Amino acid sequence: MTTMQSPTMLNPAVLTPVNPAIEDYMRSLTSRTDHPVLTEMEVVAEKNNFPIVGRLVGVFLETLAKTINAQRIFEFGSGYGYSAYWFAKAVGADGQVICSDGDPFNKEKAERYLGSADLSGRVDFRIGLAQEIFAQTQGSFDICYNDVDKGDYPQVWQMAKDRIRPGGLYIADNVLWHGRVAVENYVDIVPGWTEAILEHNQRIFNDPEFDAFINPTRDGVIVARKRM
Repeated sequence: MTTMQSPTMLNPAVLTPVNPAIEDYMRSLTSRTDHPVLTEMEVVAEKNNFPIVGRLVGVFLETLAKTINAQRIFEFGSGYGYSAYWFAKAVGADGQVICSDGDPFNKEKAERYLGSADLSGRVDFRIGLAQEIFAQTQGSFDICYNDVDKGDYPQVWQMAKDRIRPGGLYIADNVLWHGRVAVENYVDIVPGWTEAILEHNQRIFNDPEFDAFINPTRDGVIVARKRM
């Protein structure tokens, strides 16, 4: 891998994939009217330093789901329902988003947030390890969305890829990992996580059954379409 900067330690702020001014402009284009609960969820995330995909990626997820007429989505890692908000809007009244999270308090918050937006009937929120919940859930999916602990990314990809219907999508957040994937020397948040993301990304791009692309917005979102 080619080193892109001289320091031996990576300051994550050094490698911002998209110039903040560009993202500000993009965000200004998405300043449409959404349910007030969305702003509440964003304020809670900022106050508590809770990771969410944010408005730009949320709109991207909704657009992708609508593009393929997704009706059944599985989320590996749902937090308190921010990404589920966007997916639930996309699937419509007859669609279903299966959420998974290990914290019962997140489920309570998600049900309150999504309920206030009249989206709770489209969401099945389950508590436990995402991989175990997925293994216990039958059928194929239009979209599998991955946002679990980064060390588990390769495992989730292997589990999900065979259960995505032809023409369906695999989507994962944080695949640029604050620029760590692009340099040789970095400071990892958890040992092994950067290596796991690198392995995950390479497996996807090497898979002949999928066409893949990374949207560099925010922290990088990989989208892989299963070939027909």
